[in-house]
Amino acid sequence: MSVLMQIRNATKRFGEQVLLDNAEVTITGDVKVGFVGRNGAGKSTLLRCLLGEEELDGGEVVHHPRLSVGYLRQHDPFVPGESALEFLMRDSNQPDWKCGEVAGQFELKGAYLEGPVSKLSGGWQTRVKLAALLLHEPNLLLLDEPTNFLDLRTQILLEHFLRGFREAALIVSHDRAFLAATCTHTLELAHGKLTMYPGKIDSFLEYQRERREHDERSNAAVLAKRKQLEEFIAKNKARASTATRARSKSKMLERLETIDIEADAPTASIKAPEVEQRKGPALRCKDVSIGYPDRTIATEIGLEIDHGQRAAIVGDNGQGKTTFLRTIVESLEPIAGEVKWGFGCNIGVYAQHVYTTLPDKHSVMDFLEDRARPGTKTQQILDVAAALLFRGEHVKKKIGVLSGGERARLCLAGLLLGDYNVLILDEPGNHLDVETVEALADALCAYKGTVIFTSHDRHFMKRIATCIVEVRDGRVVNYRGDYEAYLYAVNKEIDDGERAAGRGNSAAPSKKAASPVSASGGNKLAAKAAPEPVIDERKLRKEMSAIERVIARLDSEKKAIDAKLQTCTDAKEAMKLHEELQLKTAELAREEERWLAVQQQLGDAAWE
Repeated sequence: MSVLMQIRNATKRFGEQVLLDNAEVTITGDVKVGFVGRNGAGKSTLLRCLLGEEELDGGEVVHHPRLSVGYLRQHDPFVPGESALEFLMRDSNQPDWKCGEVAGQFELKGAYLEGPVSKLSGGWQTRVKLAALLLHEPNLLLLDEPTNFLDLRTQILLEHFLRGFREAALIVSHDRAFLAATCTHTLELAHGKLTMYPGKIDSFLEYQRERREHDERSNAAVLAKRKQLEEFIAKNKARASTATRARSKSKMLERLETIDIEADAPTASIKAPEVEQRKGPALRCKDVSIGYPDRTIATEIGLEIDHGQRAAIVGDNGQGKTTFLRTIVESLEPIAGEVKWGFGCNIGVYAQHVYTTLPDKHSVMDFLEDRARPGTKTQQILDVAAALLFRGEHVKKKIGVLSGGERARLCLAGLLLGDYNVLILDEPGNHLDVETVEALADALCAYKGTVIFTSHDRHFMKRIATCIVEVRDGRVVNYRGDYEAYLYAVNKEIDDGERAAGRGNSAAPSKKAASPVSASGGNKLAAKAAPEPVIDERKLRKEMSAIERVIARLDSEKKAIDAKLQTCTDAKEAMKLHEELQLKTAELAREEERWLAVQQQLGDAAWE
């Protein structure tokens, strides 16, 4: 377990804002770390410091001599007219056969590999960049919001890639489902400090909640004891017979200390517009074709969405989700057929083109006053602004100086001040931090109107969607099942494709051959001809049973420690129990990873 990188006593500030305050952390060569923190905490700034693109104000970043960093570039690295294969060969200096093998891991084949890379959608271009990363054989990946704007299929392929990647990774993401599927550790940046937690994101959030609740209980007990001692001292310090006891209690009082609980940053509290509940169809599409003068995207769309439904529009990037949304909100004419809204539908739209075309010279308050329904009081507007973190002097800021996240929140605030009974939301979670996305999900679940939305955030999708509309292969249809069923179907399709590539078709690049180790050289034909190891299913089942017994024991021990923690009022003992719980959680996570690995081997054996 080599140390790849160390951050020591790092300090960094922008004006009055302290991003890093003597922060320290160590990244080792065998972990995948989910890097979390509120928007503006300094995560992207720290990544730039690690890459050498910015300098720390103080402290240092120490690199291992053999550190090789792979960074997922957000800018476009392609040359006009080149194919994905030509880019991979140019970028990596690797031969075409090796580039083809690695690209195959991301389903880059045929026209996707040999056609102009500029013609590919954003999701497919990200696959090309990921293949380029792997060809450089890094031992530390730095990924900054890798799932933004990626469709579900590409997200799952990225997860599979990361699970099979045998080196370290540091991943900034607001997508809890993605972090839970890929990262074994969680790194938090808060109040200028870096805290490494040896467990997955869900365990970390639960640990945070439990620790805060425990500290609050401990403080309540200390304050109660303090009050009791103060009352005793006040009654007895004047009497000669009890003065000695009063002085003793005074010393005891001096030793009583509360635990410092850092105040949380302001959290968005969102309330959806109050509208009258309706019944019947809100939207009806009859024999609709969508697209553009030079090409048709989908045809023969026959679709109904009822009032009160929350319809998730799903499908791969480039299939036409945004085209469909633009057509139903009448910013794009249908090529054929009829799009009809129900009587009394008042439609509010949130889309990227909306919040990139806001009036730059208007202030936040000007914009919200303009969007609010007639008769809305100034205090109501200020309350909604504050709920989305525009407080005090921030409401006077000009829109032209707002960040992408601030503009997104401003558009949401404008929608909430209206009286819309239909909300069309295209990627509402992009540019919002985890807490604001959760608050938005709560509001939409309580909303009595109709919601039609797209999102790449699976946690958000799962919470919100009551029906699924799939855009795929020139069709737009109601998917008969919930989001979990749809997610399972996409996962299975990808797994089946990987099995076929690895076992069913000798000409296809195998997942194993595309790994950094096997793709690094050697006799390619011999590697393909080598027999696969025989899997001893009986031995695997015996190993799984042993792991399950260990998991049961560790889970029992964890619960026992947690029970002690809930009743402990001594601060030092509580900290010791916290550390024990942390270690036990990490041990349990490792055993669960072992169990999953064995389960995967058994699944592979069943297909042979």
